[in-house]
Amino acid sequence: MPSSNYEKAMSQAKLPYTAVARTSQEMSSQHVRFAHEQHLSEAADIEESELFDMPARRTDTMEGADNDALYYAVSLGARRRTRKGRVFWVTVLSLVIVSVVGMVWLYFDGISWMQRSKKRNVILMISDGFGPASETMARNYVQQINDLPIDFKSPLDEILVGSSRTRSKSSLVTDSAAGATAFSCLIKTYNGAIAVAEDKLPCGTVLEAAKLQRGMYTGLVATSRITHATPASFSSHVTHRDMEDLIAEYQIGNYSLGPVVDLMFGGGRCHFMPNRHANVSCRMDARDLWSEAQAAGFHTLSTRKQFDALDAHSAAKSLPILGAFAPSHMEYEIDRDATTQPSLAEMSAKALGILDAATKKKNAGFFLMIEGSRIDMAAHTNDPAAHLRDIIAYWDAISVVRKFVDEHPDTVLISVSDHETGGFSTAKQLTPEYPEYLWNPRALEHVRHSIEYISYKLLAQPTNDLEVRYKYVRDTVFADWLGIKDAKHAEVIAVAKESESIKLRQLLSDAISNRAQIGWATHGHSAVDVNLYAYGKDAHLLRGNKENTDIGQFIVDQLGLDLGKVSGKIKADRVVQGTRAIKETWLGRRDLDALEHHPSTH
Repeated sequence: MPSSNYEKAMSQAKLPYTAVARTSQEMSSQHVRFAHEQHLSEAADIEESELFDMPARRTDTMEGADNDALYYAVSLGARRRTRKGRVFWVTVLSLVIVSVVGMVWLYFDGISWMQRSKKRNVILMISDGFGPASETMARNYVQQINDLPIDFKSPLDEILVGSSRTRSKSSLVTDSAAGATAFSCLIKTYNGAIAVAEDKLPCGTVLEAAKLQRGMYTGLVATSRITHATPASFSSHVTHRDMEDLIAEYQIGNYSLGPVVDLMFGGGRCHFMPNRHANVSCRMDARDLWSEAQAAGFHTLSTRKQFDALDAHSAAKSLPILGAFAPSHMEYEIDRDATTQPSLAEMSAKALGILDAATKKKNAGFFLMIEGSRIDMAAHTNDPAAHLRDIIAYWDAISVVRKFVDEHPDTVLISVSDHETGGFSTAKQLTPEYPEYLWNPRALEHVRHSIEYISYKLLAQPTNDLEVRYKYVRDTVFADWLGIKDAKHAEVIAVAKESESIKLRQLLSDAISNRAQIGWATHGHSAVDVNLYAYGKDAHLLRGNKENTDIGQFIVDQLGLDLGKVSGKIKADRVVQGTRAIKETWLGRRDLDALEHHPSTH
């Protein structure tokens, strides 16, 4: 046939036939044999019946042309082999380059990009002032009072993954401001610093970065003033924690980033109210931040009724929300009136419902910080019963959040303390003799009020008549409020006579702690490592003993954040309050006997 593989090979040639070099017939026969054996080109695939079995009458006239054509075909095959080899190595080299570039991209930005492209919820729970011995005390109490098996585990025990170190830049013993800044900014700073570095320049926080870089919704829940050290360290930048008037300004968006907190539940309304409202304000100026917040689009809440009326789906459409349910700190759990203030668990559940609804159809999740603030304050007062009840309230909040995590596998819960408070121990030596081991949880069972509440009531007594005060202390304070039926005369008379708040609180602390055989080493903080708990997505990455800055680093890694970029945006923002700051005059806290803590009594 005139149409053959041979002709096809020739028709594909780019050069004219005459341009192909010729060789002797002897060499051409070797080329034919080589090409046929290797099958490396289309010309080599020419069927023998077409190439070699031609009629004898055509052999003489075609022999020269056949040999030249075959040589060309073989030569073409060799050229193609070279080209194929070249393509192979170019492909390999390209793959190597792409792989190297890909690994570099993944290392520097790709992992962050992939993390940003996935929905994540991060819930950081901070149990302020809650050390390992306090967890033991609460577990022992609940197990014994409720006659539970001795292997009972609390909601925290079940998710223990390690421990956290707590030191600050300026001391082996941190305060809450530096402790929270380690979580929020990933840096060690000086005690008292609120999201500023040692040089007093603002540092970007994980909350701010989550909002700006991932478009996440953000929230703060606390039982302290929402302007207090821990929530402040995620949402503001001041050189000292006492500058709560300026902290409040940050929290409603009065700085270069604008509003970055979508939801705030807690106490502290007094720092948002103008000083002309003496009974409900603790600001040093006339600014009405409550009204400014409303003008900026915040939906504001101040009552339990308003809180209860919040529906998650409708509230999600009216963010941002500022709920401040007390002029100053919210009440201890042991004192809380459930008709006027929500619990930590209730605020946590409401916040989770709202933020979940807000992010339901979005790729971005939310960042929520929840603080059991008053665990710490009870320990400052060496008040074991108030300390205990706030720990159990924190457990309730943990249970709420764990349930949410179970239903949302893209969520991680981290629970950690900023430090331990009180140098607390479940032991106390009452005599010079070798002590008996008699830690007694039941001594705390019938305590009905905090030492803070009791001392305020005692100091507010209208009479100085010692006989009247003695009877009040014996029958109301000891028997009714502390559950102590065997009070000694010396104890009662000492309390009845005392008029100084700090000394009075110490007398009340001793009365309870001695009977429970609970020990306290300090009214301040200690340097002890604190427990670290985690549950949900990638919780295993927190196993072991961690620096407190590692907690923040975990959040940054989970969300793919760049705090340095945020720091650059806020470096010129004001970090010093223009008016005088209210100093926390006792034990690192504002004196809790101040009127703003007890608005219902005046």
